[in-house]
Amino acid sequence: MSTTVPGTRHENALVQAIERWNAGDLDGYLDLYTDDVLLHGFAPGPLDKSAVRAFYEALLAAFPGNRIELHETFGDGDRLTSRFTLAGRHDGDFMGVPATGREIALPGITILHFRDGRCAERWTCSDMLGLLVQVGAVPPPT
Repeated sequence: MSTTVPGTRHENALVQAIERWNAGDLDGYLDLYTDDVLLHGFAPGPLDKSAVRAFYEALLAAFPGNRIELHETFGDGDRLTSRFTLAGRHDGDFMGVPATGREIALPGITILHFRDGRCAERWTCSDMLGLLVQVGAVPPPT
């Protein structure tokens, strides 16, 4: 279920991008971003658009057919925040972990800064430790 402010321009752009992602259309998804976009939270430093593409290609190879669900989305001006879950099955190498066939659910929160209707900068925090526990790369906390 998605709780959103209906019809906002930025929300519509995000929803359309998620629909493209869920359809397996990486190019369509990447249309959300400006050519000079910077993404924070996936690597020690920000990723530019070519590094974003490479990261997402690796993610799609490791979790083919994964889907993103938006749970809550709200915005203010040129900023949009969304709580999401990416769910899929670990069918390829990811971060050095061979495929396990395990189902995963990766929750996260992201803030997008829009410029001229497209995302120019994004900050994401997701539960990567939880993901590594789910695929058996690290033991669960005790």
